[in-house]
Amino acid sequence: MVDANENNARIPGVSDREVRRYRIFSFDFDSTPRDLTETPGEDWSEEAKLEWQQRREQSIAWIARDYGERNLDQKVADFAAFDAKPFSIVAHHNVMFDHVRAAFVSGGYYAALTGACALGERILNHLMLDLRDHYKATPQYKHVYRKDSFDRWSLVIDTLAAWNVLLPEVVDAFRELETLRNRSIHFNAETATQLRVDALSAAGLLSQIIEKQFCAFGLQPWFIEGTLGAGFIKREWELDPFVAHYYCAKNVCVGPFHSVDFHPSDGWRFVDHPDYGEFGIEILTDEQFKDLFNDASPETRACVAPDDAKAATIDPPAA
Repeated sequence: MVDANENNARIPGVSDREVRRYRIFSFDFDSTPRDLTETPGEDWSEEAKLEWQQRREQSIAWIARDYGERNLDQKVADFAAFDAKPFSIVAHHNVMFDHVRAAFVSGGYYAALTGACALGERILNHLMLDLRDHYKATPQYKHVYRKDSFDRWSLVIDTLAAWNVLLPEVVDAFRELETLRNRSIHFNAETATQLRVDALSAAGLLSQIIEKQFCAFGLQPWFIEGTLGAGFIKREWELDPFVAHYYCAKNVCVGPFHSVDFHPSDGWRFVDHPDYGEFGIEILTDEQFKDLFNDASPETRACVAPDDAKAATIDPPAA
């Protein structure tokens, strides 16, 4: 256990820093399109079939409200074909990805195609401009430090790959999107004959990029494996420039016994113990953090009560 005199000099949330990990809480997704592609199974109960039918009708009504009733059947088909928005942390791309989908569902296939390609270029530019100063000592830096924007995709992709910012499958998806972009933006007579197909291809590649590089949960190397119902950043990855900028800076650092509380006026907030030294915990490996988080009992979970002066609330960062 921690010595009482040592407790007097401890700083809440700092002295026990090696116990805490960043939890992903700020993210974006929409799985509504899958309500339109799912079909009832033979083993479904009547209640399940009814719930499915109600969800489907609600989704169609939402599409009619947001995109208009004209050519509604085609809009429903396009909305379903576009597929779900990937689970993604909140970054530069979220709102513009919605614009690409809106163009596609509204029948503006060329706008969706070019918009998806342009958004891919914006993501590359943001990654470069946000992160390049962390790599001043690398040979690639001299080729990218002067510019305020980049339209030569290969330079940015190769540089970010060399810095290990992009995951290998994201590099491949960007290269495919670059090929589609060049064919679509520069004049090509065939483009007009396959707008919908190409727009879906571009949107699919963009979804892959977002889902793999900016995923809120998954098998990416920076996530602690095996945590139940939540994503946490590995301690060793917190100083990685990409992870620090896009994940840690926009989420909350918590201990394994924290909880999430909904306040009527404040909304969602985190509740945590001020100092895990009271539990005799000074340092945790990622594996130990996972086990303590998964197995935490109601007695150890932080909570807010009228007479509880030991739990601290932490507001989630603004999106």
